[in-house]
Amino acid sequence: MLTKSLIQSNFDYNITHTEHSHHNNGAIKIFGFWIYLMSDCILFATLFATYAVLVNNTAGGPSGKDIFNLSFVLIETFLLLFSSITYGITMLSMNKGNKDQVNLWLALTFILGLSFITMEFFEFHELITKGYGPNRSAFLSSFFVLVATHGIHVSVGLVWIIIMIIQTIKRGLSTINQTRLICLSLFWHFLDIIWICVFTIVYLLGVI
Repeated sequence: MLTKSLIQSNFDYNITHTEHSHHNNGAIKIFGFWIYLMSDCILFATLFATYAVLVNNTAGGPSGKDIFNLSFVLIETFLLLFSSITYGITMLSMNKGNKDQVNLWLALTFILGLSFITMEFFEFHELITKGYGPNRSAFLSSFFVLVATHGIHVSVGLVWIIIMIIQTIKRGLSTINQTRLICLSLFWHFLDIIWICVFTIVYLLGVI
């Protein structure tokens, strides 16, 4: 009886220790991801500063007023904003432990994000077709680099969403998957904030 009690106590301790270890590892990973986002902030701050310096260097070519379609970009902006809302609902579903709802809202977030990227590619294609590519002027070079860098980040986020849908289907809402979903949430909302800055500084101020 004593031996059985000792075994049970040791088993309970191991479970508690394992859960505590997973919790600590998750917290460390999230903290590490915050550090990564801060480094990304520095990257985008540099690109914004470069754009601010070069925005008037059009080399006799078009300026923002001549090439930006504000209504088109506004649709892009709403797509990304709505994708942040759908991801927020994803996190609420995760907290409720509803795996099917998590995957549903992840899929909707993916569709909105993919629509955003498709419109961005279309915008770039139109500009380059008209001869307004990144080699036309310093202004256009800085514009393409800034917007494309954000677009690459969104594309990475889309791949990450697909991976998380697959992982959630296979392994459910495990502690590891929850940590990954939290990190992806931070990443996606961060991109939303960066895009608001892009829309305001590049497009909105560009047409004034």
